Amino acid sequence: MSTAGGASIPPEQLKARYIGTGHADMQKHDWITQQHRDTLSSHVGHYDQLSYYAVSQNDSVARVRAQMLEKMFQPCGPPPQKKDGA
Repeated sequence: MSTAGGASIPPEQLKARYIGTGHADMQKHDWITQQHRDTLSSHVGHYDQLSYYAVSQNDSVARVRAQMLEKMFQPCGPPPQKKDGA
């Protein structure tokens, strides 16, 4: 990626700017959870998408929004157990 002037931006600066890009110590579960939350928040934030999902599920827009917001708590289930003695 580069700036408007053509200079490239170092990866460390990109990762500091965009939270969902992760870092070297990020677990797979953390990364995929971040991606799911980002996707769900985009659906909730765009009314046209939200109304499309509501029509396809034959539900009200408010109910679909509430379901998506509820899914954002743990979109991929509880985190895996950490191994001892590492």
